[in-house]
Amino acid sequence: MSAIEDLVTELSRLPTIGKKSALRLTYHLLKQPPEQSKRLAQALATLTDRVRMCDRCFNLTEEPLCAVCRDPRRDSATICVVEEASDIAAIERTGEYRGMYHVLGGRLSPLDGIGPDELTVAALVTRVAAGGIKEVILATNPKLEGEATALYVQEQLASDGVPVSRIALGMPVGGDLEYADGVTIAQAISSRRLMK
Repeated sequence: MSAIEDLVTELSRLPTIGKKSALRLTYHLLKQPPEQSKRLAQALATLTDRVRMCDRCFNLTEEPLCAVCRDPRRDSATICVVEEASDIAAIERTGEYRGMYHVLGGRLSPLDGIGPDELTVAALVTRVAAGGIKEVILATNPKLEGEATALYVQEQLASDGVPVSRIALGMPVGGDLEYADGVTIAQAISSRRLMK
């Protein structure tokens, strides 16, 4: 296999990158000065060498604890449970949540061979059982697997007596009812709140 084919194969393994996009990226890199490609290769090598999971919440970090876990201004009594570390960035962009996180590392998906043992649920249960937690917020994605994961986590935490809440689901701001699917509309109706 040639160097071009090798790179196309590797790039096409990335999410949302098909063979055509991988080929375009490869040709783009070949048109750049060699130093740029070497910087990209070095950045990838550094990424895999230095980035690890936070010892407490399983977020991505270069330190034993991530920036959120190290921040003394965060509410350490609230834990928001997410599927992936990338979900933390989405929540942080809102500026509304100031608690801690716990990254499950995926969601239950028996068809894909992902069961409870492949997730960090046991570590979450241990963390909550250690005390000091006043609420656990489940922020898994509103898909079948995410809902099943949220239910499983809730069941695992039931004996601790800590309140477990679920993020509200439903219509997005600016969305039109006529274009929404039935499940989204049903969730919006069941998650409704009184107007003040």
